[in-house]
Amino acid sequence: MSTTTVTAAAAESPVPPQPRTRTRDALAGVVATLAALGASELVAALLGGNSLVAAVGEWVIDHQPPGAKDFVVSIFGTNDKLALETLIVAVALLIGAAVGIVARRSFAVGALTFGGFALIGFLASLNDPSVSAAPQAIVAGVAGFAGIETLSWLLGWAVPRTGRSATTATMPDWSRRSFLIRSGSVAAASVVAGFFGRRLLDASGGPPSTGTTTVPPASQTASLPGGASLDVDGITPIVMPNDNFYRIDTALLTPTVDVATWSLTVKGMVDREITLTYADLAELPLFEQYVTIACVSNEVGGPLVGNAKWTGVKLREVLDMAGVQAGATQLVGRSVDGWTAGMPTEWVKDPAREPMIALKMNDELLPKIHGFPARLIVPGLFGYVSATKWLAELELTTLEAFDAYWVPLGWAKEGPILTQSRIDVPSSGQQVPVGRVAIAGVAWAPDRGVTKVEVAIDGQWQECKLSTPISKATWVQWLYAWDTSAVQPGPHTIEVRATDGTGKVQTDQVTTPAPDGARGHDMITVMVAA
Repeated sequence: MSTTTVTAAAAESPVPPQPRTRTRDALAGVVATLAALGASELVAALLGGNSLVAAVGEWVIDHQPPGAKDFVVSIFGTNDKLALETLIVAVALLIGAAVGIVARRSFAVGALTFGGFALIGFLASLNDPSVSAAPQAIVAGVAGFAGIETLSWLLGWAVPRTGRSATTATMPDWSRRSFLIRSGSVAAASVVAGFFGRRLLDASGGPPSTGTTTVPPASQTASLPGGASLDVDGITPIVMPNDNFYRIDTALLTPTVDVATWSLTVKGMVDREITLTYADLAELPLFEQYVTIACVSNEVGGPLVGNAKWTGVKLREVLDMAGVQAGATQLVGRSVDGWTAGMPTEWVKDPAREPMIALKMNDELLPKIHGFPARLIVPGLFGYVSATKWLAELELTTLEAFDAYWVPLGWAKEGPILTQSRIDVPSSGQQVPVGRVAIAGVAWAPDRGVTKVEVAIDGQWQECKLSTPISKATWVQWLYAWDTSAVQPGPHTIEVRATDGTGKVQTDQVTTPAPDGARGHDMITVMVAA
């Protein structure tokens, strides 16, 4: 009788509680991190603040070591910002996994970690002068709260249910299923919230409709001369469309600028400090010009160069309104987010070129990513020393008194664009047919102009046909018709070089982009069919 009683009691005794697995704890931390990040993106978009991911990324950019920009751009090109933000999110998720495991033993430590990271994001966002502290405090607070609450909720479901009898021990682990369903739902909702918030952040602050923001017609117009373009399949267009124009800057989130409150200040070594509104600029005489601009990070043969028609105000006329003082050897452009570019004043004042404050690009209001409401276009200078987007200030100073953003990071103080050329077609490694094959591309040397382009096929130089130059400030297209029936089938090497308006031939001596631009000849190898 007693034996039977013991056996029955044993049958009804609970199974010892199973310990929480580290995998579930780590997953709880990852999902909590996703919740925090997604909440920060969405709330930032609704309040007009800055994403915590973007704020940390911009802090990293501002504190990068010398050479980092060149390395990252050489790998990712115009996707450098996406790569950085992806890395930040990945690191955050890894840290979140560790926090989930730690919170198993001490939830207070996990909660403090989430709060600490929210605080770090808040402090990082204050480095941007265009960001207000109040909305950023809310963004950080909501992100921290979302992370802590999600972690607490999921860790509760990460504990397998206790009290199950031995007779039910083989039943499905509903607590595990519930945990996975809840964590998956929160993760999906967080990703959607983050994606939607980022889309709102990217879309906000763009150019208003032409009904509220207008730029009158330019009194001095520019048009393309006959023969400015060559009819070659695959060649870069002589005017790059806005959507295809390269973008390199330090802003992970494009600055949101309210044109109604925006103004441009000219200060420093001037006779009188002036402030101009958007309407003030638009009332000044406007002109158009085609200008080719390039990034100093562009590798030989790279895509970080483009030509567009710009409409705006002559920069010298605005500086004359303030009165530049003698001894002011540097003009510093400052963006709304604090980024700076410095250029020699003598370059700006040289009548051989026409620097401008651009308000339009290819007959449209400046796109947000290209500097709306106003940016600098200075023919002949790399963008890192001149092309200030989202322009807020012009300061006259001396070359000795101030180093702009990229100079302390190892880039040259002065950055004239080098004479360069690029092969667009054919592509390297391509098999070409027997017969006439077009070798074509673009060449640039603003503001000296390009007078000659040559290609060498297996070391033998031949002069190319050029498109009609628009001006000395723009690139040209070039073409060489290669008769492949006159060569042996198999691999052949093609390289290109340009000669600028001063007679200087593009060097074949190879250098890296740092500190003042890449040098060398663009070279490809093609296979001639048998």
